[in-house]
Amino acid sequence: MAGSKEIRTKIKSVENTRKITKAMEMVAASKMRKAQDRMRASRPYAEKIRNVAAHLSFANPEYKHPYLVKRDVVKNIGLIVISSDKGLCGGLNTNMLRLSVNQMKSWEADGKAISVSAIGNKGFGFMNRVGANVKSHITGLGDVPHLETLIGTIKVMLDAYEAGEIDQLYISYTKFINTMKQEPVMEQLLPLSGEQLGSPKGHWDYIYEPEAKPVVDQLMMRYVESLVYNAVAENMASEQSSRMVAMKSASDNAKEVIGDLKLVYNKARQAAITKEISEIVGGAAAVS
Repeated sequence: MAGSKEIRTKIKSVENTRKITKAMEMVAASKMRKAQDRMRASRPYAEKIRNVAAHLSFANPEYKHPYLVKRDVVKNIGLIVISSDKGLCGGLNTNMLRLSVNQMKSWEADGKAISVSAIGNKGFGFMNRVGANVKSHITGLGDVPHLETLIGTIKVMLDAYEAGEIDQLYISYTKFINTMKQEPVMEQLLPLSGEQLGSPKGHWDYIYEPEAKPVVDQLMMRYVESLVYNAVAENMASEQSSRMVAMKSASDNAKEVIGDLKLVYNKARQAAITKEISEIVGGAAAVS
């Protein structure tokens, strides 16, 4: 059995760790509420522009945007991976990256080349370690996502799509379900398909003013930007929720460990006292 001093040192160490995890839990809970508010605020716009884009894909426009044109042969695939910059958030990044890697292996088995754009430090580091072809990346987003910081990374993939260097563009992130559940998802961004977004009940035709090209160009750009921004907002809300749950679990486990160590300490202390009493009694009997 370990000595009393060693056990006291372990108890003190675990107590210090518990203070840190408890503080991180409280910080994550505060950030989680703000992240969820941003995520819920971004959802209506993202859903509405999805609907408009779905209608546009079924319409017969005067001008067909490249994002609406399905490629006959798919040889090159682009993937935008959204992860967190920091760890200690449970299996959030692990689950999303596992989904991405499994899909990448499936594409590679079909003979397709893959280009990756990483948003977040964890995804960027992982993709470099597995030897993926990382075309662009951005890290250090902070607690509040800003579209202007994301545009450069996104535009690399969009330019590659327009140039024919990639034939399909996907996005992988963690979708927020509730505080206790976050789900990794992968969605196709380009080419835009009305069937994937949900077929509209009726097909709409549009009248463009002044002309179709600038209107559709702007709409398609807003479509991609809004979906990427919404995905980042969803991922940040999931990150803070997952971190809060993970830190609460760590704090509870630390409390149990402290209780077990105190029990061991008391047993060791009791054994030492019993031994001393026995020695005193034995010494007194020998003297008498």
